[in-house]
Amino acid sequence: MAVRFQTRRQFLQAAGVSLALPLLESNGTLHASFGHTAPRRMAAICLAYGLHAPFLLPKKMGRGFETTPYLATLGNGLAGRFTVVSGTSHPEVTLGHASDACFLTAARNPGGSSFRNSVSLDQFMVEKLKPSTRFPYLALSTRSGSISYTRAGVQIPSESKPSRLFTRLFINGNAAQVDEQVRRLEDGRSIMDTVLAPAKRLLAKASAADRPRLEQYFTAVREVELRLANGQEWARKPKPIVDYAPPNDVADPNDDVTRFKLMLDLVSLAFQTDSTRFVSLYVSPSSRVQPIPGISIGFHGLSHHGQDPEKLTQLKVVQMQQMQALGVFLNNLRSTPEGDETVFDRTTTLIGAAMGNASSHNCKNLPIILAGGGFQHGQHIAFDAVNNTPLCRLYVSILQRFGIEEERFATGNGTLPGLELA
Repeated sequence: MAVRFQTRRQFLQAAGVSLALPLLESNGTLHASFGHTAPRRMAAICLAYGLHAPFLLPKKMGRGFETTPYLATLGNGLAGRFTVVSGTSHPEVTLGHASDACFLTAARNPGGSSFRNSVSLDQFMVEKLKPSTRFPYLALSTRSGSISYTRAGVQIPSESKPSRLFTRLFINGNAAQVDEQVRRLEDGRSIMDTVLAPAKRLLAKASAADRPRLEQYFTAVREVELRLANGQEWARKPKPIVDYAPPNDVADPNDDVTRFKLMLDLVSLAFQTDSTRFVSLYVSPSSRVQPIPGISIGFHGLSHHGQDPEKLTQLKVVQMQQMQALGVFLNNLRSTPEGDETVFDRTTTLIGAAMGNASSHNCKNLPIILAGGGFQHGQHIAFDAVNNTPLCRLYVSILQRFGIEEERFATGNGTLPGLELA
């Protein structure tokens, strides 16, 4: 028996889709398999409280820099395989924690009454490349929130439970469950026809200014239809088998570091099985005292250290555990062969934050690490600490590495100086 939803909204939410008619001046209201080439992948990881710059950034720019406490924690196996970038930011992105929403979009003035976000880097790449994987992308978090946004600036809900993510990736349903899933997807394709009906009626009387908005809406609906069709195809294909025990969700509500480690494990497995090629992971803000020996102050309190020596000591311990988890993740990718390379070589991993100094909510001089992905690494690219270079120039470099011939993304015009392909 097919699953039926009482409202269109219920179905669309269940499918992870947010579709509302666009805001129009006409009515003034808002309605509710690789072939012969191994694929390229991207993981974008945003740390809500950033990384304390004095523990991260080398004093010397260029190559041959001395390591730092945080970089050393990544492990010797990654030496020369990543690039540190300093002196970049998103122009006109301020207001501390509100800036997290703009990490992959660079939309200006977050937190303002008229703020509207824009498409995130990962979603822009999915649009361009249309990956033929079970999941076109995965939007993840350690607690809540998301750094992935649709072209219309709508936040894409994230998955924060490792157990549920593992089930989505690797647990096959029985025959009845698979049939039920296919019927739900078929229902959704018919619902798309109904969703389009009022928009088509509006198009006949839309103003010249409204027509581009409606065309954007039609494009979004067509993309949803393609996702539903893709879902039907994958629903009957067996999921990959992995040598990894189904994880239990972290029982300790304070333990954000273990949540982070589990999510990174699953991202590694998702890439290794080619279940997806694009992942965004938001390491969500937390006020909890982390269950780590010697830690007595909540994570948020540590981020607002005000140069207090005791807070800085504890902050270093917590953030070094985060860096250690990232090192394990990157080395897992590096130890997985893929053709003549490794999954690490084919994966561009962007690690950073939307605040350069969480203690003062300063959004300049963002801490950025770029690992793998086929770039010439082993350097510290340092730009002016006062007149920052737009971080989106790095995003343009990433786009071009994937074969997307764009010279601009958001506030970035041209590629990042000093970053070359391997």
